[in-house]
Amino acid sequence: MLKENLNDLQLFLVIAKAGSFTKASALLGVSPSALSHSIKALETRMGFRLFNRTTRSIALTETGEQLFGIIEPKLNELEREMQGLHESHNRLTGNIRITASEHAASAILSPLLESFIPQYPEINIEVSVNNGFVDIVNDRFDGGIRLGEYLEKDMVAVRVGPDVRMLAVASPDYFAKHPKPETPYDLQNHSCINLRLSHQGGIYTWEFEQEGKETKVKVSGQLTFNSVSLIKNAALHGLGIAYLAEDFVADDIQNGRLVSVCETWCPYFSGFHLYYPSAKQHKPAFAKFLEAIRYPASKK
Repeated sequence: MLKENLNDLQLFLVIAKAGSFTKASALLGVSPSALSHSIKALETRMGFRLFNRTTRSIALTETGEQLFGIIEPKLNELEREMQGLHESHNRLTGNIRITASEHAASAILSPLLESFIPQYPEINIEVSVNNGFVDIVNDRFDGGIRLGEYLEKDMVAVRVGPDVRMLAVASPDYFAKHPKPETPYDLQNHSCINLRLSHQGGIYTWEFEQEGKETKVKVSGQLTFNSVSLIKNAALHGLGIAYLAEDFVADDIQNGRLVSVCETWCPYFSGFHLYYPSAKQHKPAFAKFLEAIRYPASKK
């Protein structure tokens, strides 16, 4: 009933403004007889006449004029609000919520935001740092950034960084007091610095691979952090062996502050990806963010 009334009320407004079924027919692309039928149906449902009709002209009845005065401003306001909603949806404005690991936030997001934020002043971005895998649908995030090998299969994923590898590293002072491990299994005899995954609460297992064979090692030590920055700082101070992304410690290795071990067990793998639940109906702000953060295929 509501849908029928709304459709016919819109026709009623056009006819009343045109002052003629014939003129309204030309405006709407609907035959005069179809318009007349719709108005008669509306009059029947409402229980009163809307127009006085003659063979040459039509005029609003007194009740028709009252109805016109009621619905014309309301439908105009509704039209304006719907147009505003449409324009807002298609403007580069709004809020984007992203969850990312600590490393991804510093290596991927921070450099991007330096240029993105000034360029799009009406887009607000909230970044939530979490080293565990986050259910972005349940937690109402637009997307998340994680290493490709840890993504759920039902997620759409877009590469946002180059291939990476993890390295076991420690300071020269640490290795001055302890023999360097030759294989991942030797790490069990060392003081290692663990990462606690903040969302799930578990301890991150160190993963290695050689000649296609994967090896997972549960290490132990006096220190456990939920921050990779704190882990690196502890390693720099000689407090144990850390397991960190190569790009995160590259400068420290180059400058001799850290030494990597077991490198032949540390192959490269798919790097950071932005994941999100659907490839359909992106709001323009998120689509622009996706375009800006996508990693060029030529640089994989």
